Amino acid sequence: MPASSSEAVRIAVLADSDTRWKWGALTARRITAADAEPTGFVLRGRATPTARQLAETGASTAAPREVTGAEFLREVRDAEARGERYDVVVLALVGGTVRAVLQGLADLGLDRRPVIVTGYVGVVYEKLADGLLLRHGADVVLANSRHDADRFRAVYEGVGADAESVVEAALPFLGGAPHRPEEGRDTLVFAAQPSVPVTRAERAYVLERLVRHARLHPEREVLLKLRSKPGEHTTHLEEHPYQRLVRDLDPPANFRLVYGHMGEVLDRTDLLVTVSSTAALEALHRRIPTAILTDCGVREVNGNHHFIGSGLLTSFDRLDRGEAPEPDEEWLARQGVASDGGYDSAFDAARERVAKLLALPEQPPISPYYTAETAPGYLPGILARHRLDVTAPPVRDSGLRRIVREAARGAYRHGVQRVAPVVRRLGEL
Repeated sequence: MPASSSEAVRIAVLADSDTRWKWGALTARRITAADAEPTGFVLRGRATPTARQLAETGASTAAPREVTGAEFLREVRDAEARGERYDVVVLALVGGTVRAVLQGLADLGLDRRPVIVTGYVGVVYEKLADGLLLRHGADVVLANSRHDADRFRAVYEGVGADAESVVEAALPFLGGAPHRPEEGRDTLVFAAQPSVPVTRAERAYVLERLVRHARLHPEREVLLKLRSKPGEHTTHLEEHPYQRLVRDLDPPANFRLVYGHMGEVLDRTDLLVTVSSTAALEALHRRIPTAILTDCGVREVNGNHHFIGSGLLTSFDRLDRGEAPEPDEEWLARQGVASDGGYDSAFDAARERVAKLLALPEQPPISPYYTAETAPGYLPGILARHRLDVTAPPVRDSGLRRIVREAARGAYRHGVQRVAPVVRRLGEL
């Protein structure tokens, strides 16, 4: 509860993609046990999710409002002036944006600033030190597993930064009924990722193997679960959408592309296959048989190196023969999967820390690791890119302005998905 009142905790969530909105909105509820919906905001930018993408997350009944970073900071400031102060702010953003918003919140000079919470939407397999140090200064940095909590603390302590903010929790979107095989049902789901594998050749290979598997097993339904439609963006850019690649094939009737909420797709899944999607952790939580592909290599760029020791690494050849990997229980216990029934208590420590901070007479100053003293050649560029000037007058968002903005986004997406690959190919001639 807020220190000054017995009223319900007011929470704002700022996200920059559909998956981070899902993580942020669900995290907000789990760390505060708040009954009210968090007030949602999504950053306006190249990856701004569409209304369809936001609705498919199932994270909230109320759509978040699209804002710039400066507009969000003005809302936090004005909410205090209205007597409707936000007690908690969840930053579901990339590291550089978190650091910029931390600076913006510090510069507001609020009478009582909100408790600031941040974290990661899934498996952390790249830019560990960079991303963590950019997030330092938040009151709570959530780790999705014991494994991540140990790594996070090691990074902070290794550079001499305070590691008290690191709190072990779990992915907030785990749930659903445990896997129960059904007679007459045999469904393999491949969880696609927008940027893994990255090359057109590798993505075409994965798609061809899925289609081949469907032909080899006509009794099995093979579903390719996609996160976005062509032209839509997610957390990462997708230059080679499977929807376009599949046009070169003639898949059998038991192969289909599907969209929708991952939890609902998992309800009918008997084998989840992926390269390194967080969907694997959702499936493992429900004890759904899960396979991590090695066909394109076990490489950091693919993220599947995270699953070394899991017992889940396998190939299409083995799947074609009907083999299914068995997870290593010790590995599962360290990964926050909570398949042993401990998920209900996974957020207890985070709730306790937030409650403790809210009970303080006043919040301590925001003290990030990256400052003008520790990173004078790095931090100014990050802050300059985000231009969080709350003193500038807000720009009126007219209908014409929205149309122009959507046209610009469309042109950008067309350039990423159509023009850029052609230019690269020409450069290789």
